[in-house]
Amino acid sequence: MKKILIIVLLSLVFTCKNTTESNGKPNVVTTTSMITDVVKNIGGDAINLQGLMGSGVDPHLYKASEGDVSKLANADLIFYNGLHLEGKLVEVFEKMESQNITTKAIAEVIDKNTLIGSDYFQSNYDPHIWFNVAYWKQAAEFVTSELSTLIPEQKVLFNTNLESYIAKLNALENELKTKIEELPQDKRILVTAHDAFNYFGKAFGFEVVGLQGLSTATEAGVQDVQKLAAFIIEKKIKAVFVESSVPKRTIEALQAAVTSKGHDVTIGGTLYSDALGNAGTIEGTYIGMFKYNVNTIVNALK
Repeated sequence: MKKILIIVLLSLVFTCKNTTESNGKPNVVTTTSMITDVVKNIGGDAINLQGLMGSGVDPHLYKASEGDVSKLANADLIFYNGLHLEGKLVEVFEKMESQNITTKAIAEVIDKNTLIGSDYFQSNYDPHIWFNVAYWKQAAEFVTSELSTLIPEQKVLFNTNLESYIAKLNALENELKTKIEELPQDKRILVTAHDAFNYFGKAFGFEVVGLQGLSTATEAGVQDVQKLAAFIIEKKIKAVFVESSVPKRTIEALQAAVTSKGHDVTIGGTLYSDALGNAGTIEGTYIGMFKYNVNTIVNALK
């Protein structure tokens, strides 16, 4: 079934090429909303930018619509995360290279020796790299380089935008560290629906436990819930968190399991994990999302 889907998508891509107007600017397509945001910050008005996945969209389970296929077919450059985050699209991206459509994985710029291992993905690495701000600076530099290759005459603009964006990311890092310092080390235990926050944990000194593992395609069983409930009670964890792109029923089941054992744990709020917030809101940007997440985590746990 998977092979049939890929063949259909590829046939649509190859037949739809050059069917939309370009207004003279190159068409750049992105997958996740995090990547859309960084490309927007660097590319500005010099490109036609279209993102495939909006707020609340789970990239692990995402399937391209007919409209998405049209966007991909008319792209001059496609940025995607890589490390098999967009599992159902990876083979399509690889095949598109033969049609003179450049596809670039953000993760290819990251030193694999620094990545967190994972048995859940074909790449054997955790793909949630955007939760390490240092990695996102590298992503911004990578995007700048690729856009400069695509439109050499705009290289100065892209580098100026990069300098401005890196300054904002540096300020973000400092602000997050200051906020996290409000939380004692023994309370830095983050329990969420799935393991999207391991890079965050590594960068900021949190122990991270996800109920569903690294991929939302992995279902949590009764034993998983009971085991994590016992862990929450043992560690006296005050709050657990749902995620915007993951159904909250598993965390609610976890809360109920803890309550049934005579202990209380609150749902500390909803975190943005695999997607940003709604477009036009503060949480609809990478920087705003990160600030919101950290404020939510610290305020619920301290």
